[in-house]
Amino acid sequence: MTIFASSPHFGHGCPFSKVLVKYLHNFIRVAKMSAVDWKTSGVKVISGDHLDINTPQTPGMNRAAAINFATAGAQKLWAGTVQIHPHAKTGVHHHGALESIIYVISGKARMRWGEQLEFVAEAGPGDFIFVPPYVPHQEINAGGDQPLECILVRSDQESVVVNLDIPVVEDPNGLYWIDPIHAAPDSSQS
Repeated sequence: MTIFASSPHFGHGCPFSKVLVKYLHNFIRVAKMSAVDWKTSGVKVISGDHLDINTPQTPGMNRAAAINFATAGAQKLWAGTVQIHPHAKTGVHHHGALESIIYVISGKARMRWGEQLEFVAEAGPGDFIFVPPYVPHQEINAGGDQPLECILVRSDQESVVVNLDIPVVEDPNGLYWIDPIHAAPDSSQS
C-alpha cells in the first residue's frame, strides 16, 4: 500500500492516494471474509422453544441459556432468560469481573447494592438494569405473587457468582447462590 502513497504519481498529500489505499484495505478485508462459510458462521436464531436449561440453577430462579458457545458459537457473551419466583430474594453476591445487563419483561425487580446494600432501585417491564463488575448486590422479586421474567446478558460465558457474607436488608431466609459450581459462603471452596 505504501508503494502507491510514495510514488511520484500519487504524492504524499494526494487525496486520490488516500482513497486508493482505503479501497485496497477494504478490498483485502472483503476478500478474506469471502472465504468464510456464512451459512454456518453467520447469524443464528435460537428459538424460545429450544433454550438450554442445562445451566447452573439457583433456588427460587429458573435460568435458560439462549446464546452461548454451545447454542450459537458465541465467544464473548452469554444471554438467556431468568424467571424469579414470587417472593424470591437472593443472598448478597457479585459476579467478579463480569458485566451484567438485565431486561425486565414482566414483573417488578428490586435491586439492592453497595457495601451494606444501602442503595435500592426498582425496575419494571421495559426497563434495563446494568450491574458493573464486583458490585455487591441482591436481587429481589418485588412483584408480590407474580413471577419476575427477565432477559439476562453477561460479558462472558463463565458463570461467576461470589457469595458475600454481608448482612442483608431484605433477608433471603438463608438462601445463597449455591449450585454445583458455587459453594456456600462459609465453605472453604472459592
